[in-house]
Amino acid sequence: MVGDAFYARHVHTGGGAGAAKPSTSAPTSAPAPVAAPPGPLGGSGRSALVLRRLLDVLPSVTPPGRPVRVLDCGGGSGTFAVPLARAGAHVTVLDISADALATLARRAAEAGVADAVSGVAADVEALDPVEAALAPADLVLAHGVLGAVDDVRRTFAGIAAAVRRGGVLSLVVTNPVAGVLARALAGDLRSALVELRELGRSAHAAGPVEIERLCREHGLVLEDRAGVGAFSDIVPGAALDTPAAREALEQLDAEASACEPFASVAGRLHLLARRPATPPDAPGAPDAPGAGRSADDGP
Repeated sequence: MVGDAFYARHVHTGGGAGAAKPSTSAPTSAPAPVAAPPGPLGGSGRSALVLRRLLDVLPSVTPPGRPVRVLDCGGGSGTFAVPLARAGAHVTVLDISADALATLARRAAEAGVADAVSGVAADVEALDPVEAALAPADLVLAHGVLGAVDDVRRTFAGIAAAVRRGGVLSLVVTNPVAGVLARALAGDLRSALVELRELGRSAHAAGPVEIERLCREHGLVLEDRAGVGAFSDIVPGAALDTPAAREALEQLDAEASACEPFASVAGRLHLLARRPATPPDAPGAPDAPGAGRSADDGP
């Protein structure tokens, strides 16, 4: 697939602070068992909600004449890569965990999409913006990655540069507001007060406010914002002892994802930001600094 060899050559896997980190999506112990997908494209709970939104985006980023190209940064064992490949995408997964990539390969083979999924052992923190723009993707995923890196701004720059003109960046970020509510509901009121005051003093480096600002800085326009797990983070496990209860919770989370004020207090937020097809400052002119090229320009 276009871009696979490029990332294998240009994104370093060893050295640096990021090299010692575990995958953001899978443990570094033995590969996790692969559960049978409950639906035609797999996914359940929070991941199912995000997956549905990604599938809705695919038509808008699929160019004529070829499959959509997806770059999944820190995608690990293929929670989203495999379902997207089953939907017709060609997916490259960057992850530093060999165990996670082994699980990815197994999942892709079992799903019959091994030819459409490539795993590259790479440190997402080492993704250089200039080099990333040489192999742009139609859809770039960074789910839970930015909260696990040392330098959020630098890592974001590399990820954002990989989004082609007209392409979309999908981000799942932790919502610090939810942490305050969780502390209070657990009865830890002192800690809730401390976290609330901290929110007022400084922005969370990988929180939604800062990430939305970074999107704007890198020429990406926020198109959609949804809460993920607004209720599943606070409903006690004892209330979910039947399939009907779990199904009701999934439905509750799904309907609350775009409904305020519930969406804004969810534990995670799913952001979709698009790079305009034409640079906004000069239609028809060369790209502004940091803007990815068209995916059809080639590496």
